[in-house]
Amino acid sequence: MIPEIADALERAGIVTPFPIQEMTLSVALMGTDLIGQARTGTGKTFAFGIPVLQRIVVAHDADYVEMAQGKPQALIVAPTRELALQVSKDLQLAGSDRGVRVLTVYGGVGYEPQLEALEEGVDLVVGTPGRLIDLSNRGALDLSHVKSVVLDEADEMLDLGFLPDVEKLLSKTPETRQTMLFSATMPSAIIALARSHMRHPMNIRAESSDDNQTVPATAQFIYQAHDLDKPEVVARILQADDADKVIVFTRTKRQAQRVADDLTERGFNASPLHGDMQQAARERALAKFREDKLKVLVATDVAARGIDVAGVSHVINYTCPEDEKTYVHRIGRTGRAGATGVAVTFVDWADITRWKVINKALDLPFEEPVETYSTSEHLFTDLGIAPGTKGRIVAARPERAEGERKERSERPPRERRSRNRVRTRGGQAVDGTQTAPAEATETPAGATGSEGTEGEDAKPRQRRRRRRSSGSKGAEGQAPAEAPVEATAAAE
Repeated sequence: MIPEIADALERAGIVTPFPIQEMTLSVALMGTDLIGQARTGTGKTFAFGIPVLQRIVVAHDADYVEMAQGKPQALIVAPTRELALQVSKDLQLAGSDRGVRVLTVYGGVGYEPQLEALEEGVDLVVGTPGRLIDLSNRGALDLSHVKSVVLDEADEMLDLGFLPDVEKLLSKTPETRQTMLFSATMPSAIIALARSHMRHPMNIRAESSDDNQTVPATAQFIYQAHDLDKPEVVARILQADDADKVIVFTRTKRQAQRVADDLTERGFNASPLHGDMQQAARERALAKFREDKLKVLVATDVAARGIDVAGVSHVINYTCPEDEKTYVHRIGRTGRAGATGVAVTFVDWADITRWKVINKALDLPFEEPVETYSTSEHLFTDLGIAPGTKGRIVAARPERAEGERKERSERPPRERRSRNRVRTRGGQAVDGTQTAPAEATETPAGATGSEGTEGEDAKPRQRRRRRRSSGSKGAEGQAPAEAPVEATAAAE
């Protein structure tokens, strides 16, 4: 390793290499194609990053070629935006003394800043397959001078359907390039990719084949939990004695949003991280999580691929992972770089068979998940939760709402305006007194009014309301109430 890179890493406190780094550096620095396999969180980024940075020729080097000035000399492909940003951050740190220009490209943001950076010139490009293809098709990204290509988390790119894009990108690079492929798992499709696009690659595995793929420093707990009780269980785990930063994994974007909202309502500092969020919002959430301004990140699998955040004490699988690879990547967010961590997995009754497959594939001793509720005693003892801990650290909104309802119920009832009619359409008051104009106030003694009364001696009664039909007659075939009075006056 050249002194410029070593000095930059030493200032950041990185002085002792991990096994994958020790085994990889000597081979990669010779330009040999290699396949590096190691568990997640064991330092794969610097295992390929240091050789890539050391092979890049910068302006002050004696063998700097003017013809290639500004053209990318290395390409690193990552499956997600977050992983691409994390890799770029690490490589900028290691290459700062050499003056290596690193550019990160990914979708979800505008093209203009990325196009301007490529026009000004870059040495190393880190990006997601889709945006790399777009920039290449536009003619803005020239890969003809690339000397090193790295496929990071290759198995995840395969799962996300990026294999055709990766092959297209490789076809745009020189055949003499060095190709390095890093992955936590090695399915057959990845081996086929290596055979097709790599020249006699050396396979380097940092652990023996008997080792588990999960990190030994991560304590694992598998609970059979009811879906309606999960929010309460999660809220109590967040108050465990050793709980620091926590990542909660969900199966869907909608579920991630719902769980994050529920934890926020319970008083926890939580934020979602899923594909429906704008890229700027996702970056803000990750930045706050890294800076300890956010305690809980509720994420989907795709959004959380490759998140490398120090200090994640707990990972909670809110839903059972789809397969063993997903399980390894999820719980690999904790117990990184030699630190300890806790991984809690909830298994629904419908997912028992799926979990047993995962358990057998990873050779774990949790074939029968323990039925667990938020009040289960073993939940408190397993995770170091103080007895009596409740799943809420602020007053519930429904209680405040109940208080408001009680306060409203104590107010005096509002007076309602009477809707009783004062008089009928014929002008007669509802209590029997006449309120019509003066010239119509007298009725002859022998006349019969519309109410059916005779003369002045007739006992007045309250007029019954009748529903008028659409025609000119009343509901019972009679003429309107005013007609008998007018007819009597005319006869008189």
